[in-house]
Amino acid sequence: MGAGQLMDSRFLKALRRQAVDCTPVWLMRQAGRYLPEYRATRERAGNFLNLCKTPELACEVTLQPLARFPLDAAILFSDILTIPDAMGLGLTLDEGVGPRFSRPLESPAAVATLGIPDPETDLRYVTDAVRLIKRELGGRTPLIGFAGSPWTLATYMIEGGGHHEFKRAKEFLYGAPAETERLVNLLADAVTVYLQAQIAAGVDAVMVFDTWGGVLTTDAYRRFSLAPMQKIVQGLKGDIPSILFSKGGGLWLEDVAATGCSAVGCDWSVDLGNARRRVGDVVALQGNLDPAILRAPIPAIEQEVDRVLNAFGPGAGHVFNLGHGITPDINPDHVAAMVERVHSQSARPTA
Repeated sequence: MGAGQLMDSRFLKALRRQAVDCTPVWLMRQAGRYLPEYRATRERAGNFLNLCKTPELACEVTLQPLARFPLDAAILFSDILTIPDAMGLGLTLDEGVGPRFSRPLESPAAVATLGIPDPETDLRYVTDAVRLIKRELGGRTPLIGFAGSPWTLATYMIEGGGHHEFKRAKEFLYGAPAETERLVNLLADAVTVYLQAQIAAGVDAVMVFDTWGGVLTTDAYRRFSLAPMQKIVQGLKGDIPSILFSKGGGLWLEDVAATGCSAVGCDWSVDLGNARRRVGDVVALQGNLDPAILRAPIPAIEQEVDRVLNAFGPGAGHVFNLGHGITPDINPDHVAAMVERVHSQSARPTA
């Protein structure tokens, strides 16, 4: 597939809800610790942040899963916390320990000290990686760029790391809602600029990962998570497809679809048939195999793949994916079986 033919890729056509010869598939965290070649590159890098911040190595691990599996999209290897790191919060990121900020937001007043990073200086390693990956892909496969959602970034910036009870973040939110809104709107502006720089560097679609939107009440979700994501979608220039994924966001599919995004990512708790009835005439859907099924024997994996495909049903607008990221303990042979099953079971004439 040449550079000028990328718009005819299964992945991009599915995001436009156009007919495809079979359902496209890619995996969240498809470049990761389940691959021995990734672990070898990570060892050479010395630590995870070096891996992210060295464009040649980020390119290498981005391409590794495509060399193994006939995936329909590549996703930039990076991390959602690049923006707060560039804001000066002092990120350390060790696999097995999780992210930590040495200078988290200690009080709502600290929001006023933050600025928007310049992606071509403060985050140049990301756009350099995009340009390098695009060159290496040679127009064969679409490349997805991404960022964390403003609310998700805010939780890490306030908590100082991945504390999943969200005590400080919710205290911040309920005790200082105006400052919290200011923070997520600032982050929305930063994410928009960052994604626009990735688009200028060559990505073919963008995705926003709202990992922690599902921990909020409906009112809080709409104000502090959904509204800034809509601001991002509406702030992006050009005709680049966008995917919004709120983990635990099945309650709000209609709201997410109404943002103007191209596709809504669904976690494994959502029935795709129900989701399609609710929003499928507005957006494409992405998902939603439970990542845990990849630990099962291959016949069980194939059965669950069939179940997901059948739940969505015939017609256009489905990108097959996991309901969240692949975990490090997965056998790559199981991934190969899953990808093959998606393509073979969904094959259909397009004429």
